[in-house]
Amino acid sequence: MRTKLLLLLLALSVAGFAQVQLPDTPAGRQMGAWLQAFDGGDRAAFLAFLEKNYPSRAKNVDRDMDFRKMTGGFDLRKVEDASTPTKVVALVQERDSDQFARMTVEVAAVDPYAITQMGIRAIPRPAEFPLSKFSQGELVTALKAKLQKDSAAGNFSGDVLLASRGKPVFEEAYGLADREKRTPNTLNTRFRIGSMNKMFTAVAVLQLVQQGKVNLGDPLGKYLPDYPNKDVASKVTVQHLLTHTGGTGDFFGPEFDAHRLELKTFDDYVKLYGNRPLRFEPGSKWEYSNYGFLLLGLIVEKASGQSYYDYVRDHIYKVAGMTSTGSEPEDTHVANLSTGYTGMGVKDGGMRPNGDTLPYRGTSAGGGYSTVDDLLRFADALQANKLLNAQYTEMLTTGKPGTPDNSYAFGFEDRKVNGVRCFGHGGGAPGMNGMLQVCPATGYVVAVLSNLDPPAATRVADFMLNRLPQ
Repeated sequence: MRTKLLLLLLALSVAGFAQVQLPDTPAGRQMGAWLQAFDGGDRAAFLAFLEKNYPSRAKNVDRDMDFRKMTGGFDLRKVEDASTPTKVVALVQERDSDQFARMTVEVAAVDPYAITQMGIRAIPRPAEFPLSKFSQGELVTALKAKLQKDSAAGNFSGDVLLASRGKPVFEEAYGLADREKRTPNTLNTRFRIGSMNKMFTAVAVLQLVQQGKVNLGDPLGKYLPDYPNKDVASKVTVQHLLTHTGGTGDFFGPEFDAHRLELKTFDDYVKLYGNRPLRFEPGSKWEYSNYGFLLLGLIVEKASGQSYYDYVRDHIYKVAGMTSTGSEPEDTHVANLSTGYTGMGVKDGGMRPNGDTLPYRGTSAGGGYSTVDDLLRFADALQANKLLNAQYTEMLTTGKPGTPDNSYAFGFEDRKVNGVRCFGHGGGAPGMNGMLQVCPATGYVVAVLSNLDPPAATRVADFMLNRLPQ
């Protein structure tokens, strides 16, 4: 009976959000009209609203429609006290997830009170809107209902695993691995995992630290003495790279797009990006850096004497029993590998294969492939100290000072979700999204992989994490 009640409350919760009223002010009326137009999902109607009420934003209508597709729209949860006649601040929640955001709308002081500024910024779930903890059985029942709904609506395609103490309590596949051939996803389907590769790279580096072959305080130049930019080589340490505090920047962008298929080796990336200056003094701030993790792959190679791919295969995948994980080039046939589908830039809710966005090969920064079962094996091996000893496992997964809220460790995020500490990493790019989270105190592991755009897998993982039993 309690399970049915919880599911009923879950299904009806959106209706309850509408009871919150915006103030009858110019700003409040404009926020309400924007929400109505945006939530409706009709591009023509939303564009007409923008052209009349927020003309400077009309040129970004397609970007906003992509955002609408990603969030499902927003429900009003609370109007904050900072509101005035020309400014309203409110808390909203994505309709398709548990994610909250703070929304601000400012309008001109004279009729017709056009919108002059608007922002929507994701925030942690406020304490005044707690989520109920479910029992394991209740969570599985609610999860099944959510996945059936999301997959039927085209919002999820992929594999989902929830394990307790190393044993799956829920494991199912949804959607199609290949839409043209009508091949369904199965629990053997491999999905591209994007930045989740960073976990394997960080484990590899810490293994070499544990063996005395790498020192966290060493500068990059000790391992790459010929690195083009000597300032980077002398100032950026291994620990800076592991925590995204080195100022080494990203490699995605127009330059990557122009040379995407030419970047076949780690050295190719260094030839293209190695002369760039530091973006900031190492250690002075945090900025996510794919290029920094690319450099860590080269350090693994120099310190181990193996290629990065051979090293992680021999010292991580084989040790953990991961038989379906790798980073083969895109021109190599990989059995059971799903095709990614992206809606980015596609009008009217359409989807297209993501092949024209993929790098030649996954790297130490991301881009490999795996299965949910392999991710569970990786989590189990890590917790059993098969990959690192207990001291280095804790060092690997514990958040470090100087990162946002001390929540980034070495290639792992370390965070509390609804009061439960979990660590892991996600990955996302056009046509791919994945998440692994390990919650050691409760014994739960969550693994979700999808061949759709973010946040398809992230939403499902968060749904589970937010409701895990204590």
